[in-house]
Amino acid sequence: MRLARAPLRRIGSEDDRILPLINVVFLLLIFFMVAGRLAVADPFRVEPPRSANGVGADRGPAVVLIGADGRLALDGASVETGALAAAVAELRPEAVRVKADGAASAGLVVGVLRTLREAGVRQTQLLTIEDRR
Repeated sequence: MRLARAPLRRIGSEDDRILPLINVVFLLLIFFMVAGRLAVADPFRVEPPRSANGVGADRGPAVVLIGADGRLALDGASVETGALAAAVAELRPEAVRVKADGAASAGLVVGVLRTLREAGVRQTQLLTIEDRR
């Protein structure tokens, strides 16, 4: 007479099945942390004016920021007003997006647009926020 043996259970067998899943999730987390691109913050706060037909602020080839206090930045780096033409001529972009603060003086914005045109920029775009009132 033969007696049936109870199947042997391994201690921790449930843990052995979930460990590869944890490893894969951890590796994916590390991959996305390393490979992910973080958005570059503007060097100073700019609140664009509102308009009925807002142009989105997605990144173009070059972005000029104009602060309410008259500060300028080109692609995230602060630039003096007199050095803007040389910095733009060095980059040689065909199109530049201008993100001006709503409180910036109109004369300053027009002067920057004129400087960009004289530096050889073919197309400029003034970024605004759509006014949904």
